Amino acid sequence: MNKNDFPILQREINGRRLVYLDNAATSQKPIQVIEAVSSFYKEHNANIHRGIHTLSEEASNMFDSAYKKTACFIGADHFEEIVFTQGTTSSINLVAASLLRTRYWEDGGEVIITEMEHHANILPWMDLLGAKKDFVGIRDVAGLKVAKVKKDGTLDVDHLLSLVTKKAKVVAVAQVSNVLGTINPIKEIVKAVKAKSDALVLVDGAQAAPHMKVNVKGLGCDFYVFSSHKMLGPTGVGILWTKKEILDKMPPVFLGGGMIKEVHFDRAVWDDLPNRFVPGTPNISGVVGFSAALDYLSNVGMDNIAEYEDSLCGYALDKLSKENGIEIYGPLKDRSGVISFNVKGIPSHDLASILDMDGIAIRTGHHCAMPLHLKLGVPSSARASVYLYNEEEDIDALIEGIRRAQRIFNV
Repeated sequence: MNKNDFPILQREINGRRLVYLDNAATSQKPIQVIEAVSSFYKEHNANIHRGIHTLSEEASNMFDSAYKKTACFIGADHFEEIVFTQGTTSSINLVAASLLRTRYWEDGGEVIITEMEHHANILPWMDLLGAKKDFVGIRDVAGLKVAKVKKDGTLDVDHLLSLVTKKAKVVAVAQVSNVLGTINPIKEIVKAVKAKSDALVLVDGAQAAPHMKVNVKGLGCDFYVFSSHKMLGPTGVGILWTKKEILDKMPPVFLGGGMIKEVHFDRAVWDDLPNRFVPGTPNISGVVGFSAALDYLSNVGMDNIAEYEDSLCGYALDKLSKENGIEIYGPLKDRSGVISFNVKGIPSHDLASILDMDGIAIRTGHHCAMPLHLKLGVPSSARASVYLYNEEEDIDALIEGIRRAQRIFNV
């Protein structure tokens, strides 16, 4: 990996070099990805699967090759098991909405999630369970079971498994918490869930797939979802992997011109996988860019990325834990490079504003995990998250920025 591959990292903010530590929200893009998108529009732009002219054939081949590349990247058996969506959120919504239309859900059931889930892995399941809705939102949810998080920030796996009964239809869990950095033992969870029930297991891999090697067959889950934009690729592209035998039985949710074999006024016949889930023109350039991002990550090596980030995270945790007045949330070892914290006496949004003056980008708020922040007893937190292009000097800059904020607030 060459840091110079990332043009935006050459920017200065307020006269200071950019220190980008907001990778859990979105990653920066290497020139290889930027050029792939640009080249598509300059040389190949056409709609896919709709023409026999050269440009359409080229665009179709580029798009279709991304299916195969994605399947290989996550260890899937068939490219037909890949569905491109708009993002992780879109993927989870697609699964929930499709299951609602199947015989699998005709008698209802229970959904088990955890306290550390992103809103995107909470709200679609609340909707699926038939919660009452009004102009305020969703209320009176029945059938949603929530596994606890321990005080050390790890998932209470025993409690999760105690919630699994024959009524369980879905278990949805993040592989990595976007707040705590906790890495959940997915393979162990899936095996235990399957021993107790026929529940389908969905894994939110948005914070895992960009940072570690993923093998969906090895995990044993039924659904795996993640996003392009968190792993060097463009925004607006999500990935849903589903076992082929399950995807075959899932009806499409969005209907249109590109997902059919036949249309008559008295019947319609869906297309084969994965085209069945492509109702109109997809984000072709985004998928092409995502394909280039997969090439980049594969060339660096996911094991190498995981090892490097583990070392960098350890450095950051060591530095932060030695500072006065900093409370770190989540485990202090065996975790990802997502570090949420608060500085005593400084509101997190004020901290972020001061850091931005020094060119340091972090995120603040509840990180789309409000229930977890309520459990932590804080309205918001600051979050620094690393990726393969970050260095120890970025962590040092963060520490100096926090010290400056403490001096400004006199704490």
